[in-house]
Amino acid sequence: MIRDRAVVVLAAGKGTRMRSARSKVLHEVAGQALIHYPVSLALSLGASRIVLVLGHQRAEVEASVRAAFPDAPVEVAVQAEQLGTAHAVLCARAALADFEGDVYLLSGDVPTLALRTVAALDAAAGDAPVAVLGMRLDEPAAYGRFVRADGALSQIVEARDCTPDQLAIDEVNAGIYRVDARFLFDALAGVGRDNAQGEFYLTDLVAAARAAGVAVADLVVSGDEAASLTGVNDRADLAAAEARAQQALRQQWMAAGVTMVDPASVWLDHRVQLASDVTLEPDVTLQGQTTIASGAHIERGARLTDSVIGADVRIRGGSYLEGAVVEAGCVVGPYARLREGSVLREGAKVGNFVETKKTELGAGAKASHLSYIGDAAVGAGANIGAGTITCNYDGVRKFRTEIGAGAFIGSDTQLVAPVRVGEGAFVGAGSTVTGDVPAGALALSRTPQRNIDGWVARKQARDAKKEA
Repeated sequence: MIRDRAVVVLAAGKGTRMRSARSKVLHEVAGQALIHYPVSLALSLGASRIVLVLGHQRAEVEASVRAAFPDAPVEVAVQAEQLGTAHAVLCARAALADFEGDVYLLSGDVPTLALRTVAALDAAAGDAPVAVLGMRLDEPAAYGRFVRADGALSQIVEARDCTPDQLAIDEVNAGIYRVDARFLFDALAGVGRDNAQGEFYLTDLVAAARAAGVAVADLVVSGDEAASLTGVNDRADLAAAEARAQQALRQQWMAAGVTMVDPASVWLDHRVQLASDVTLEPDVTLQGQTTIASGAHIERGARLTDSVIGADVRIRGGSYLEGAVVEAGCVVGPYARLREGSVLREGAKVGNFVETKKTELGAGAKASHLSYIGDAAVGAGANIGAGTITCNYDGVRKFRTEIGAGAFIGSDTQLVAPVRVGEGAFVGAGSTVTGDVPAGALALSRTPQRNIDGWVARKQARDAKKEA
């Protein structure tokens, strides 16, 4: 029977080694703030309560969590003075005063801890009131060491308090615990601070349990799984965590049927959703809530943010999409930019060096070259010639342009909004359109061409006379 679960997330520290004006736990890995990862894990564990122990920039951290998880059972406990990890957990005592069950203690700066690892700890611990997750590292550095007696974990000794023999131990504390709520807070209340840092150590929980005759279980992992438990303390750690998260995401999507020509060069946000038979060429970046349907092909150097890509779409190299919707069979780019509110209906085409914003191109419509189309509606099958501009801004207000189905807009046309070009209408190349064009009409606004015979020879003669 699964007992009720609560999660306490320790995230009160300043993170001074990040050398940042922003709280450490608000820095991002794979497009998500560090503090969001343990909250997401807590929800996956089915926690009925999630207590964030906050201190530095607590208002900003709380706001970030509540915005990302508006319906989560999150409470905040404040650690006004950082007196150690045991003290941090004790700050959550009031929030869990009536709670009975298992309390999971997680760090706010370990973004790559996987649910399967916590499940493995549960399986290894069974009904033990105290369970501790450890990792085997070739270079244990400043992590607390697992000290054993007759093979059983008897205490965790922080590196600064270790003897030379203890420093040689390669089993170290990952800072992740599962503890019976009834035991947890009573035991921590008796923890002292007679140690090298003068702090209340959460690691003393193990020795307290042994002294009280309470069973302690542990699970020690190694290799890549151990690396996934390491925290973020500085920018180098942040980069390492990003690399681990990216590798996990790439493996996840390739296992789901996505082709990555050069996986190491592809960057993915944790929110991205990919269908099978999507192809990603090198240097592709997918950010935010981007979704890509089956058969789509994203070429080298494309960057997509919060965009929806339909089946069999081709996004050519160097294109940027931000908040765009591209339906099935469309072609975009190369070097196109689709800004927020751009919608391409089925089979539409936006070509090289075309920019769109708050614009819908109907099915089969084309804007193939060197154009800006903003605040516009382009009908199905319409053709936008090279160098066309919708002049949508008068310096104060924005206005819309409407182009009917099947219309043909000649090259180097300026459409001064608000203006409407009717269905099937033609606009001659080089025109500046300031009024509506009826359906089926031809609009021309350029000055009639005038040829002056012999002009070049006369000019050359005049120039030669001046130089004489």
